[in-house]
Amino acid sequence: MIDQMERYFELKKLKKDIDDELSSLRLEMIDHLTAENAVRMEHGEYEARIVVQNRKEYDDELLYKALPDPEVWKLLSKADSGKIASLIKLGVLSEKGISHTYETRRTELLIVNRK
Repeated sequence: MIDQMERYFELKKLKKDIDDELSSLRLEMIDHLTAENAVRMEHGEYEARIVVQNRKEYDDELLYKALPDPEVWKLLSKADSGKIASLIKLGVLSEKGISHTYETRRTELLIVNRK
């Protein structure tokens, strides 16, 4: 058991070091692409690209107050983007009616592939 604890500790430290380096490299590459005003770049057999996602972060209290019927909250139980999108498609909720209940956050994902 002692050997497993030691190895586990070593691996956790290694994982942290790798995660820190990946995070640093990610920021450097995003900064470089942004400075070049590019969303995609190729170098040799590698390709890097930025994918932008806009995510809605709902305020549970504001959303609850904006619902046309309190019974709809039972379908949600908390602000879940997937369920809210489904209720909008079904016509139970309107995008306009809940537009004040969320903030849109921009997230940049970096994808690096080998060609």
